[in-house]
Formats: sequence, structure tokens, C-alpha cells
Amino acid sequence: MKETWRWYGGLDRIGLDEIAQTGAAGVVTALHEIPYGAIWPRETIAARRAQIEAAGFDWTVVESLPIDERIKRGEGDLGPLFANYRQSMANLAAEGVTAICYNFMPLLDWTRTDLAAPVARGGTCLRFSAPKMAAFELHMLGRAAAEDDYPEDVRREAAVWFQRSDETERETLLTSIMAGLPGAYDRYDVAGLKAALARYDGLDRATLRAGYKRFLAEVTPAAEELGVRLCVHPDDPPRDILGLPRVVSNADDIAWIMAAVESPMNGLTLCSGSLGANPLNDVPEIARRFADRIHFAHLRNVAKAPDGSFEEAAHLDGDTDMVALIAALLDEEQRRRDAGRADSEIPFRPDHGHELLFDAARGAHPGYPLIGRLRGLAELRGVIRALAHQGASPSGPNPPRFSASTDAGDISPS
Repeated sequence: MKETWRWYGGLDRIGLDEIAQTGAAGVVTALHEIPYGAIWPRETIAARRAQIEAAGFDWTVVESLPIDERIKRGEGDLGPLFANYRQSMANLAAEGVTAICYNFMPLLDWTRTDLAAPVARGGTCLRFSAPKMAAFELHMLGRAAAEDDYPEDVRREAAVWFQRSDETERETLLTSIMAGLPGAYDRYDVAGLKAALARYDGLDRATLRAGYKRFLAEVTPAAEELGVRLCVHPDDPPRDILGLPRVVSNADDIAWIMAAVESPMNGLTLCSGSLGANPLNDVPEIARRFADRIHFAHLRNVAKAPDGSFEEAAHLDGDTDMVALIAALLDEEQRRRDAGRADSEIPFRPDHGHELLFDAARGAHPGYPLIGRLRGLAELRGVIRALAHQGASPSGPNPPRFSASTDAGDISPS
């Protein structure tokens, strides 16, 4: 598996010289400064690639080439937007990018209620509190329909939190939720968010799926011609938010997407944290089921609570069996090598991480500290090395093939 590291370019507080010390081979980045729907100029892509290569990395995965919200809403004449997206794909391919990570979440990207929740023995993590989210929707946003989205006990806790909170705490909650807005990093107050949500009135699951299928039909043929793999990122969290539907939340959703356009270029970013936040998702099993369509992987872990809350756990300590998941990905890599594919290696990155030691002082993007992710990468690297060593020498011409059961620790060469 190929180690990569997410970098936000000029917006990042962590430099390429520091990333080099993590041992990662590749950088995953994007042109975050370009507005949604606009063409990414080849010369701008080339300049970013040259900067990355000068620091000793390669850049083969873009995260992400965003989709204009009008495409998700099915609004207006979309032809020019699809044409722009295809041209950006062509410009990326011309500069050596072979995989494009994207998502199809309306309005918000990821959603958390706490950006610095304390963890045991020091440090902080990202957290999604179902009661706090319910408090925001019901008591701050005033979305009456949210009554149906939360069980009674969560609504009761939400009311208690709201009554006890002050304006500073409510503003912090709003800021945390707004941190998931992508692109140009626009942020809304409550009134602004209400206005933004109004543009999605009538957007139900069927409508969003129809828009998604049209998007795939418009861009997948170009991906096939360019040799670029599209890999959708799952919803984060994998549930409807603010009354907006989510359509990439579980195995059934992924199966629908893969069948919507039957092409090896229509693939998946396997995000173990996003999928792992749904208690019904067996993430290693999802990895095995869709292994041939996994073009990129985000490896992180979450610890879930019965009320729907979850928080970012250490990479090996959450609810997902990370060893079984990595074994499934290694097994797929071996299958690709057996098939003679030159591109058998699956790029991955340590996703998110706890803020540890001096991380908090750096002011990095929420979830993307230096030390916390370095710890995660080291742990993941250890699992990968151990699995590669088991049963055969990693220096041999044919690394071992593995199969993994869903029981932790039951991993054996096949």
C-alpha cells in the first residue's frame, strides 16, 4: 500500500518539509482556492505538481475535484458545468494525476459538533454529538421536521443542553458545524444557513440520486478515455443532516453507485471512519465486497455511542477492526498483481488524528494535525509491515496473500 499525506497547499500550516519527515511517499492535495464549477488550469496544476515533486513527493491523487452544488440540485443548464469538470479532469490527467476523489454530499462536507473534544491522557479529537446536533437543528435553526430525525431521549438531552448553554457555547457549536463547509470556506450564521438550506427545498433522496447518476454518465466516459479513476468518498457522517439527503452511506448505496455506470473507472474512496460511524456497516466486509473498485483509502477509526454520537478514536482503537480491513486491502493488491496490473498498489492516507502535544498551537485544519496523523501513520505502517511479513518474506518477489475473518486477530495467509 502506498503511503500518502493530505496537504492543503498554501492554506496548510504544515509544510512539505515537515511532511517529508513522516515517511509518506505521496501528497494528496487540491486547488482549494479555485471556485466550484470553474476549470482548473493546467498551468496551475503543473505549478502545484512541481512544488510537490521538488519536495520529494509525487502527486497522483487529487482530493478533491469538487462538484458544483447546482449539479447536486439539478438546477439550470448544467452542460457548461459538466464540460468544465471534464476539462479539469483532462488537465489533471495531463499532469500525472490518475485518481480523483470527490463527494456528493449536499451543501456540507463533513459535520462535527466538537472540534476539540478531550480524550483520555490528554489531546483532543473531533466529535459528533447527536444531542448537540439535535439542539442545533431544533432550538437554534428551528427546523421543526428535525423532530422526526432524532429519538425522544436525544431530543430530551438536546433541550437540556440548549437551556444550559450560553451564547458563547452556541456560537462555538455553530462554528464547529460550519467547519464542514468546503471550497472557498464560506461560513454562515443561523440566518445565512437557513437561506442556504432553502435552495435545497424539495431535494429528496430520489432527486439527489438522479442528479448523481447524470453526473456519472457525463464524466465517466471522459475518465475512461483519460485513464483517470473516479473514487467517491462516503457521507460523513453516514446519515441525513439538516434535512438534506445522503446517498453514499452504506453498502447498498455503494452498490447502486457502482451499478449506475458499470466501469472500473467509477470507483470508491474507502473511508473507514465515515462508513464506520454507521453501526450497521461492516467496514472490512464492505472493503472485500467492493475491493476491485477501491482506488483510494482513508484509514481512521471512530468510537460510537448508542445514541448516534461518535468521536475520532486512535487509528487502531475504535470500533472498526483495522487489521482485518488492511488485510482485505492487501489481499486485493495481491489479486491485482496476480492479474498482471502495473497499478496494483492502493494509495492510502492516515485520515484525521488526535491533536497531541504541540499540535493545538499549530492551528492546522480541524482533524489534520501533524503529530496525531504521524502517530496514525506509524500504527498503520506497523500493521501493514506485520501482515506483509506473516507467512513469507516481504523482500520476496511475490508478497503473501491474505484473507481476513471478521474476528479480530484471525488473519492468516491463504
